[in-house]
Amino acid sequence: MARKPCAPAAIRGIIPPLVTPFADDETIDEAALRLQVRHMMSCGVHGIVVGGSAGEGFTLTLDELRRIVAVTAEEVNGSLPLIPGIIVNSTREAVLRAKALADLGVDALQITPPHYIFRTDDDAMLQHFRDIHAEVGLPILIYNVVPWNYLSPALLLRIMREVPGVIGVKQSAGDLKLLSELVTAARADERILGAIDALVYPCLAVGAHGMISQILAALPRPCVRMWDLVEQGNHREALDLHKRMLQVWNAISSDNRVAVTKYTLSLQGVPTGRTRRPLTPASERQKAAVRAVIKLVLNDDELAAAA
Repeated sequence: MARKPCAPAAIRGIIPPLVTPFADDETIDEAALRLQVRHMMSCGVHGIVVGGSAGEGFTLTLDELRRIVAVTAEEVNGSLPLIPGIIVNSTREAVLRAKALADLGVDALQITPPHYIFRTDDDAMLQHFRDIHAEVGLPILIYNVVPWNYLSPALLLRIMREVPGVIGVKQSAGDLKLLSELVTAARADERILGAIDALVYPCLAVGAHGMISQILAALPRPCVRMWDLVEQGNHREALDLHKRMLQVWNAISSDNRVAVTKYTLSLQGVPTGRTRRPLTPASERQKAAVRAVIKLVLNDDELAAAA
């Protein structure tokens, strides 16, 4: 019997979206996945997402996603919120995936709006999330990332108010103003999470309940430090760390940022495998750029800790 999901208030802090380690034949490297989960937990993260954008969730079959969730759940063993990503283009497929994961002890679902070509009108979008929750009953975080199906603050708030199972929003796409508006308007029981890689400190400073963003997968330990500094009200050191982290993110950010994120994490002794084609691996130029700045945020011991 699946355990009861955690309370929405427990979804807070630094929640990295794991990368999915693929072997050379592009199958899932389960041993490497377990090591990654253990590393994240040793860094003090506050939750874990699997099968999201950073995890190449858009390439995963249902069986693969279920296996990744199961392996991660075994490692986490209920000690942290576990949130799988669902990236599909129909209500039916979202329900099928959600039902396939419901018995694995997950705490919420991170669901991206349908994203292929067309924009869905507001009423249809609300019904999409209503139907998913009605079929599955698990808490839902809306991953607001699709540029041509971008949900306004008014619509996001409407969905949260009219569909109680939608407990929050992961706000992406570099829109700090929209994030700030959501934080200001959200009720105490609604989770507003930042997903702006270059702006971890500003997201937390304006009151985001936490972060789910690819930079957390690349730099879990510095991101936990950032959370701790903001929680302590130490904004001077947080701003200094932000400036250094930004230089590392600028070295990572690219069309193949998942591959460069994997390389960055591998420098911390964590096996991350390859990316799935056609996504290209990190180039030698990209690797050199990361190596040139990573010591701005990690010391030698941290780079070697998991080796």
